[in-house]
Amino acid sequence: MDNLRSEGDLNISPGRVEWAGAHVDAETRAVLVEDARYFLHQSLSTPCLNAITACEGIYLVDAQGRRIMDFHGNNVHQVGYRNPRVMDAVRAQLETLPFCPRRYTNNPAIALAKELAELAPRDLNKVLFAPGGTSAIGIALKLARVATGRFKTISMWESFHGASLDAISVGGETIFRNGIGPLLPGTEHVPPPDPAHCPWGCTDTCKLHCADYIEYVLEKEGDVAAVVAETVRSTPFIPPNDYWTRVRAACDRHGALLVLDEIPTCLGRTGRMFACEHYDVVPDILVIGKGLGGAVMPLAAVIAREGLNIAKDRALGHYTHEKNPVACAAGMATLEYIEEGNLLEHTRELGAYALVRMKALKEKHAIIGDVRGIGLLLGIELVREGNRKLRATAEAERVMYAALSKGLSFKLTMGNILTLTPPLTITRAELDSAFDILDACIRTVSAETRT
Repeated sequence: MDNLRSEGDLNISPGRVEWAGAHVDAETRAVLVEDARYFLHQSLSTPCLNAITACEGIYLVDAQGRRIMDFHGNNVHQVGYRNPRVMDAVRAQLETLPFCPRRYTNNPAIALAKELAELAPRDLNKVLFAPGGTSAIGIALKLARVATGRFKTISMWESFHGASLDAISVGGETIFRNGIGPLLPGTEHVPPPDPAHCPWGCTDTCKLHCADYIEYVLEKEGDVAAVVAETVRSTPFIPPNDYWTRVRAACDRHGALLVLDEIPTCLGRTGRMFACEHYDVVPDILVIGKGLGGAVMPLAAVIAREGLNIAKDRALGHYTHEKNPVACAAGMATLEYIEEGNLLEHTRELGAYALVRMKALKEKHAIIGDVRGIGLLLGIELVREGNRKLRATAEAERVMYAALSKGLSFKLTMGNILTLTPPLTITRAELDSAFDILDACIRTVSAETRT
């Protein structure tokens, strides 16, 4: 991988280069070098780790023919890769209407919008599509400004809402915000419901001081358009049951909209169609995406309440592929498969089983400071010396690469949280195989750390 190292200052971890150097052949290495030569370099993706040639179900297949369980998937793969229902719908739509220009409509777009309006809670029944989650967040921010006449937002540190300038302004991840220059004005940030790193001294249990602080900021600012937040952080942070009830009430008292971003967690990831259903809270605007395109097409949606249909003289989205019939056909097939395959119940059952497995791992390995999950949105937090405030980032990276060498891919969040988001079609046997790999890798890294 020396050629990749010499392609400029890539600001990458040694672990990535060392792993690729040990696990890819000469042909794959040549592909990675070509990738680094022709694409603009950016953090988190340059140079690439490997080259993928196929995917199916829960698996990626690399250029050397190795099958890799994908517990990352950028959260697009709820129904699995190359899902037959989705693939057939896409092929059929390509043969009749592959594109629909703006100012025209089409049946696939209408059918999907109608289905989402019927599935979404209560009066969330007005839809706009977008070619990606970041664009959908932009629509939501513009609609909140139109509806309230205000421009300020409150969002959370460590959150991610997309990579465009408006999205990183409300987002809270350092790697996306730093070094870009002035961000949007009025984007206030508050701590997330993360008791282990709580500025008010919570440790294992959130006492909702963070929710009360949102109301404090709403009151002091006085003119906030919207609170923008992920219902459940895809890290995950899992808010306590009363958190969103309290935030919803605070928004209502201060005239702010509640915008919930469920781009990575919608459509069954948490065991419910929408994560907000766990909290019996209805936002003013719900933003979904990623898995809506069935792991085939880029597609996102904004679902707003009836009373926000007030911007007929404004261009909230106006995207070229806003009502793309192929993407909408994929979305409709995805929703049908989730329902007919009973994936919500399957996810709840496997999610409960996964928590049992993860708690058993925590009992075995002192390096695990916490485990948590809701549905098949799972997190294992690695710490040093059993202290949750000390993130075991180097150890987490070593676990990730060790697991990858054994055929399991996942992502790290905040440096030390193993974030596990498998396709909802995964079997119990496949889930067991993944946890067996994690057990072995954590044991090896823990032993190396002690020596």
